[in-house]
Amino acid sequence: MTNITVVGAGIMGRGIAYTAAISGYNVRLQDISSNSLQAAARDLQNMAQRSTERHFITLEQQQLVQNIAYTDSLEQAVLNSDLVIEAVVERMDVKSQIFNELDQLCDAHTILATNTSALSPTEIGAQTKRPDKVIAMHFFNPVHKMKLIEIIRGLDTSDETVRIVQDVARRMGKESVEVNEFPGFVTSRMNVLIGNEAMNMLMEGVASAEDIDRALKLGLNHPMGPFEMGDLVGLDTRLRTLEYLHKTLGEKYRPSPLLVKYVKAGRLGRKTGRGVYTYEEDEQHANS
Repeated sequence: MTNITVVGAGIMGRGIAYTAAISGYNVRLQDISSNSLQAAARDLQNMAQRSTERHFITLEQQQLVQNIAYTDSLEQAVLNSDLVIEAVVERMDVKSQIFNELDQLCDAHTILATNTSALSPTEIGAQTKRPDKVIAMHFFNPVHKMKLIEIIRGLDTSDETVRIVQDVARRMGKESVEVNEFPGFVTSRMNVLIGNEAMNMLMEGVASAEDIDRALKLGLNHPMGPFEMGDLVGLDTRLRTLEYLHKTLGEKYRPSPLLVKYVKAGRLGRKTGRGVYTYEEDEQHANS
């Protein structure tokens, strides 16, 4: 494992690319949007500089981040890649199309991983002629700080693919857990229930958003409150996950009407400047 390609230059894709780079991999970051690529390059360079100044990474690691290659061409991005990690929108139709293209463009040995929080790697792998080399690697935001990667094998994922991906996780300084494929895996099933119930409590007037967040942080020792977490992940992403789990697992995952209303209003969280909370422009940039 030498060359890693990340598909999708959003918040998660940027975080994965940064973490892979400081771990010593040659990294290419691909996105169809040139604006997203420009924003990613700026943000990752700024992050690397701040981290170097604070002695979180070395000067050598900072240079590795500077060496990340950015391209809007999927064909160029996957050239000689050993591992491709897809980090695009949480929609099966989009992921299926990308994996079909990746299967045609990548070398035979290339492992194809999806950074999905809930969707089936078996269904995604069925879009390829290499389902034994398709796997889910569920990273957490912010990627460079969060220690866990959920590794989910599809029906045909080989033991060798699992072993290689576990090695990659270790080299990135992460702990990994192997999860049997089931909608929502482990963390998403638990996390969306908490976040959805918090939305219902806010809608019912049980307490303010600030006090609900504070209660879970101080009373249950959560590092972030459910509204802080939802705004960070993106309320649209949270809604899509709930809709999928509601469809596959049943009524207890029905999205809160307040969450639906926020998404319809474009209040998606930090990335739009307003979710449950309102964010200043410089704060959005610092957390992108």
